[in-house]
Amino acid sequence: MSSFNSPHHIYLFEMKNGKEKLAYGATAQDAFESLRLRLSEQEMQLILPDKYIRIPQRELQKHVHNLG
Repeated sequence: MSSFNSPHHIYLFEMKNGKEKLAYGATAQDAFESLRLRLSEQEMQLILPDKYIRIPQRELQKHVHNLG
């Protein structure tokens, strides 16, 4: 099944520096892999792949201050 057929969600992944990285995907793993496409390996080392939350788009403004 193509990821285009399933709904996508916003995920916030915790980082070692206390910030969060925003990613979009059908699953948390899909969102994490999309981060891998746009970030360097050094930047990926800061992300904690097992520590994330899924948020609705309407709550994104509540998290903007903590994006890194």
